[in-house]
Amino acid sequence: MQHTIATAGAEHFDRLADLWEAAVRATHDFLPDGYIERLRPLVREQYLGFVELRAWRDQGIGKALLASVVEELGVREVDVNEQNPQAVGFYLKQGFVQVGRSEVDGQGDPYPLLHLKLEG
Repeated sequence: MQHTIATAGAEHFDRLADLWEAAVRATHDFLPDGYIERLRPLVREQYLGFVELRAWRDQGIGKALLASVVEELGVREVDVNEQNPQAVGFYLKQGFVQVGRSEVDGQGDPYPLLHLKLEG
């Protein structure tokens, strides 16, 4: 199956925020509802403007997106929630290794992040 990877504009942000929330709820069961609700406006109003690629999961798109950003944008490092074993496993399987750990997330809340770097 061929997938097209494209950027999305501000006109897509409402739908993308819905997709973000659904993905977080499906993969981050350690996060309380209030935390997700607090992040949603930040994702919608601030963060999506900085994201170039988006996709859903379990369709092989993640590998394609990762390969694209590694190749085209030179991405070599990612942070992933330690409490999200699916994401940790995905990145480790793709050749990333853990190079550090933070006790808190980017908002300073107690959700540890693993700092991963692509080997090679």
